[in-house]
Amino acid sequence: MWFKNLAIYRFTEPFTLAVEELEQKLSEKQFRPCGQHDESSFGWTSPLGGSEQTLAYSSNGFIMLCAKKEEKVIPAAVINEMLQEKIAEVEEHEGRKLPKKERSRLKDELIFELLPRAFAFSRKTYAYIDPKGGWIIVDAASAKKAEDLLSFLRKTLGTLPVVPVNTVDQPVTLMTDWLKNQTQPADITIEDECELRSQSDEGATVRCKRHDLTLPEIKNHLDNDKLVIKLAVSWADRLSFIVDENLAIKRLKFLDLIQDQVADIETSNDIEHFDADFSIMSIELSHFLPRLMEIFGGINQN
Repeated sequence: MWFKNLAIYRFTEPFTLAVEELEQKLSEKQFRPCGQHDESSFGWTSPLGGSEQTLAYSSNGFIMLCAKKEEKVIPAAVINEMLQEKIAEVEEHEGRKLPKKERSRLKDELIFELLPRAFAFSRKTYAYIDPKGGWIIVDAASAKKAEDLLSFLRKTLGTLPVVPVNTVDQPVTLMTDWLKNQTQPADITIEDECELRSQSDEGATVRCKRHDLTLPEIKNHLDNDKLVIKLAVSWADRLSFIVDENLAIKRLKFLDLIQDQVADIETSNDIEHFDADFSIMSIELSHFLPRLMEIFGGINQN
């Protein structure tokens, strides 16, 4: 349940929906497995997993959600092989070359026939709402995955006034200065990984991993028009992560200070364990996110 990525969005209006009402709305679009001829299915499932039915899990004022997507997979090679056989059969029988439109129709018919036998796989995406802080955070490594969840939540609720977080200072500019001049804040420690990109049209990219970023070769890259678009850092000995040019947080780890808190809590079942983890994580991030915004000059309201 511990988030590994933070796609950060802020509410432009207060989130005032009661948990009970949110639960009701989510239940109207609860996840259902794909039908025989469905290519995919998307809906809300319990973040607790198992047989639990709670769709909006609330703890200490934070609300956890979980979206589940199921897709059927038909290997492209299988479709193409069967399609070519079908096209050849029809062309031989009718004595003519099939136009593109008819080939496309045959392909659609073939996929429709294969769907009931297709292998289905599913994946979950978690998010939590912080009404007091005005955040919604999605555990997604890609913007598209985060937007898919938010778009479905907007459809579920009828409205969702959120926007991607945008700060006054551009992350690229600030991170480049940190690495070039060692000007990072006292509670930020630069680790051993970065990605640099040239400002030229070619956009040459340099990736460094397990590398001493204070070495002259890194500064040489920065002196020769490259900017930092990803940087591994840790914050206050509590969190370590990669921050990118869009202020997305990747490969988030909760360090020993937080893990010790987890170890000190005794739980007797899975729900209590989930609640303890969620509480510690959400409270920790409620301190981290305002500080992150402050480090990058505050939220740009424009």
